[in-house]
Amino acid sequence: MKNYNNIFEKIISPENLFSAWDCFKSNKRKKADVQRFEWELEQNIFQLRRELRRGTYRHGGYSSFFIQDPKQRHIHKADVRDRVLHHAVFSVLNPIFEETFIFNSYSCRIGKGTHKGFSALESMIRKETKNYSNPCFVLKCDIKQFFGSVDHAMLKSILKRRIKDENAYWLLKEIIDSFSSEHSDIFYVRGLPIGNLTSQLFANVYLNELDQFVKHKLKIKSYARYTDDFVIVASDKDYLLDILKSINSFLKEKLALKLHPKKIQIRKYRQGVDFLGYVALPHYRVVRDKTKKRIFRKLKMRIAQHKAGEIDEKSLNQSLQSYLGVLSHADTHKLKEKLLNQFWFWLSE
Repeated sequence: MKNYNNIFEKIISPENLFSAWDCFKSNKRKKADVQRFEWELEQNIFQLRRELRRGTYRHGGYSSFFIQDPKQRHIHKADVRDRVLHHAVFSVLNPIFEETFIFNSYSCRIGKGTHKGFSALESMIRKETKNYSNPCFVLKCDIKQFFGSVDHAMLKSILKRRIKDENAYWLLKEIIDSFSSEHSDIFYVRGLPIGNLTSQLFANVYLNELDQFVKHKLKIKSYARYTDDFVIVASDKDYLLDILKSINSFLKEKLALKLHPKKIQIRKYRQGVDFLGYVALPHYRVVRDKTKKRIFRKLKMRIAQHKAGEIDEKSLNQSLQSYLGVLSHADTHKLKEKLLNQFWFWLSE
């Protein structure tokens, strides 16, 4: 395995830190805390760099809040300077780990994403059924409370295999140990904060262990993962049940994780397979019912905000185009017409 040394200096270089600021500030310039940091930008960046170089940097705490996306998520937000550092770390480390990831890992990677992940599922089904002429089954799983359950010691051990630069490893430990979830106890510290850019990288690094096990130990070809959701396509239901046992054992023993028992499904492909917001059916795809309801609910809310003067016409139109964009990836001609008609009706009320 290729190891990387001397990456700490790349992370804390002025060029990388200022570049990280440019990436971070996008769409955040109106935030009060961002404006305060920018008011003395050079002083803040160089102070951060001095603390990192001296080894005196300590990650700050988090403010927390809940969002509905679509299920309720507990978000933890770090201070501005810590989030700028997250961008600096991500920009240097992500290319190092990117080359280790399997092709069918679709979360938080350039050129991937939900649409590519869903298309991969459709492609696997077509291949397994020989263009829908033969039967096949799809195993769909969800890892229970993944971000809150990541074991710090295991994650740091995985990172240590590739990151031999002691200063860089110290910094990674400082970021990881800045947060612990309610799943921690006196023996094990667990959890990654949903909200850190570095958490996206750490999640892919952690679950790459599962990907490698599935692809190289179990020799499964028809597999795709997006964060903590994954699917496996096969012609034999009993084969999928056997695989499920192996995956459960691996997650428990090697990653201290477990599958959500209520979210394990094995379905015939003709029944429709729900994955990443869409439902795959023979020869076409539709939008998941929950996604439809969420789009209509959010659009109605945005119109109310527009009428109250909270957002301008440009922002309202951007929201509409975003929702139409979601629908454009499925067979939804009638649904798009319904959404537009509802939009104009709500707007004229």
